[in-house]
Amino acid sequence: MFRSLRRVLCGLAAALLIPLGAGARPAHAADTAASDATVAAEAGAGYWHTSGRQILDAAGQPVRVAGINWFGFETGNYVVHGLWSRDYKSMIDQMRTLGYNTIRIPYSDDIFKSTTVPNSIDFSSGKNADLQGLNSLQILDRIVSYAGQDGLKVILDRHRPDGGGQSALWYTAAVPESTWIANLKALAARYQGQDTVVGIDLHNEPHDPACWGCGDTATDWRLAAQRAGNAVLSVNPNLLIFVEGVQTFNGVSGWWGGNLMGVGQYPVQLDVANRVVYSAHDYATSVAQQSWFSDPTFPANMPGIWDKYWGYIFKQNIAPVWVGEFGTTLQSTVDQKWLAALVSYLRPTSTYGADSFHWTFWSWNPNSGDTGGILKDDWQSVDTVKDGYLASVKAPGFPGTGGGGGGGGGGGTASCAAAYTVSSDWGGGFNAEVKVTNTGTTAIGSWKVTWTWSGAQQITSMWNASYTQSGAGVTAVNASHNGAVPAGGSASFGFGGTPGGGGVPSVSCTAA
Repeated sequence: MFRSLRRVLCGLAAALLIPLGAGARPAHAADTAASDATVAAEAGAGYWHTSGRQILDAAGQPVRVAGINWFGFETGNYVVHGLWSRDYKSMIDQMRTLGYNTIRIPYSDDIFKSTTVPNSIDFSSGKNADLQGLNSLQILDRIVSYAGQDGLKVILDRHRPDGGGQSALWYTAAVPESTWIANLKALAARYQGQDTVVGIDLHNEPHDPACWGCGDTATDWRLAAQRAGNAVLSVNPNLLIFVEGVQTFNGVSGWWGGNLMGVGQYPVQLDVANRVVYSAHDYATSVAQQSWFSDPTFPANMPGIWDKYWGYIFKQNIAPVWVGEFGTTLQSTVDQKWLAALVSYLRPTSTYGADSFHWTFWSWNPNSGDTGGILKDDWQSVDTVKDGYLASVKAPGFPGTGGGGGGGGGGGTASCAAAYTVSSDWGGGFNAEVKVTNTGTTAIGSWKVTWTWSGAQQITSMWNASYTQSGAGVTAVNASHNGAVPAGGSASFGFGGTPGGGGVPSVSCTAA
């Protein structure tokens, strides 16, 4: 299905400020034993491999990719967007505190050209100071390094042959297959030994005339993925190879890159075992209309749709499945129902742990024209409603590589402070955010925030924390993915409540 290009700078529709319902993190998520959370937080070290439908770390522990897309390297800016507003480290820190554990970074082959110069980076007031004078690949090095320090993994996504636009096939007249493969191998070599980069998404959204299993080397994406995957593994056999679908298989069409119906008959076979992860893309009506949205049974029909196109790969234990892109402006009721249904289909972490679908949401950037982002137009504020839908499928971060956040020393004093902010109030209800900051000298493993309202306010939903309320008193406890906060670091959670007009109560924070 043809989709409008989402990667251009354009106006972002206003975020929908309503209390969250179906997408809220369930209260029982906090019931996970602290010891289990500690074990889970340690998973993810080293390079990863697959076993059946799961991704395992170097020690054989299952991990869940629960991340975010941060685009820009594939555009004419030749660098991630938003650096015109903020320091890159502050955005990576914010991703971590919101509970995202992986960054998918799209790029185009233009960044390998010696003539390419990254642009639209603000260096004032010390922002991005260590990026001055660097080319695109050198900036990518800094982003990968800091993400690893923060305990985030990175998946590199060959998004386009050049900054001009998406291509149906993995090659064009200007960027032949040989260039595509050479640049993939260059990235594999560049990050050899840096296990922050766990894998490469070989090409974004192949679509008609790309086919799967047709046998034509010029159009068979499955055969091309095998050639490119083996080339990458010849340089670094530890990397995961992420392979997206196509548009049409046996006359059945879907989203660009979202049709993996051919995998059952024609699996990708690589020279190194246990390296393939299949990747689907799925979107809502803000991107394009599909027949299933107007089905009278919608949204109950959606699990069957997902099963057909890509979910069966996971359910039949063929391989792990990663939904590399999904997003929406959330402006329509249909889109809200779609996102709630998809999040449920992806399997809540509190129930299934890492035995789940993997995902990276589109996008961190607010300037995605037909989806918007987790950040609002100011590149600072969080769309807490959109982020809240994802709370139940977020997952623990990974061991950091040292420095720059993500770690914490032993000993010292454990303490925290909380700041309560009303983000919107429409009389009948309100949304609020609470930022928890580690004010002590050592890392904390959990936190609890309490307050008492002076009026009759009641919480209707909460994300990135769980709560109990007795009368006017509220106690909020960290979720499994954001309890660990390094010294000087912060985490945040949000909630909706009713009625409005409650003002800002005094809050207290307890750390352990």
